[in-house]
Amino acid sequence: MSTTSDVGIPRTLSAAERALLAINRWTLIAMMGSMACLVFANVIARYLFNDSIIWVEEFTQFEMIWITFLGAGLALREGRHVAVEILEDYLPPGFRRALRMFIGVAILVLLIAMTLLGLQITQFTWNQETPMMGIRTGIPYLGVPIGAALCALHLVLTFREFVDRRFEHTADPAIEAE
Repeated sequence: MSTTSDVGIPRTLSAAERALLAINRWTLIAMMGSMACLVFANVIARYLFNDSIIWVEEFTQFEMIWITFLGAGLALREGRHVAVEILEDYLPPGFRRALRMFIGVAILVLLIAMTLLGLQITQFTWNQETPMMGIRTGIPYLGVPIGAALCALHLVLTFREFVDRRFEHTADPAIEAE
């Protein structure tokens, strides 16, 4: 598959990268679908039967943590994070590129730190239990280091596009390849 951009050369995604994107996207779709269904079922149970599914609120909060961190890499890859680029737009191309490189490296350092610190928090909370479901508290926290590492991987795979501000804004690159 080739991603085209408004500036520069198209880039071909490897099979492994396409698989990573597909797994990442379908995991998010499944988690968001599950969250929507569970919350809807809990609302119905609460208002029609005057009874609530006790574990749904806790579970969907944990899903939201995972969705946030797993989705951050895809948003970064597609240039969908909020950014203030007015200063950058007034810089000459060489300085703009140097600034984007600096920003990309700074983001990568932050993501590596989040991965390492997230692993520490996960390890620290691993033996505690959640109040409703009784699962290890480290499981929801595990979304932070996994999501940060995945985001770092997305950044590394698309670093040149990030520096040149070329982002793929397609719904699904796998579909575009067909």
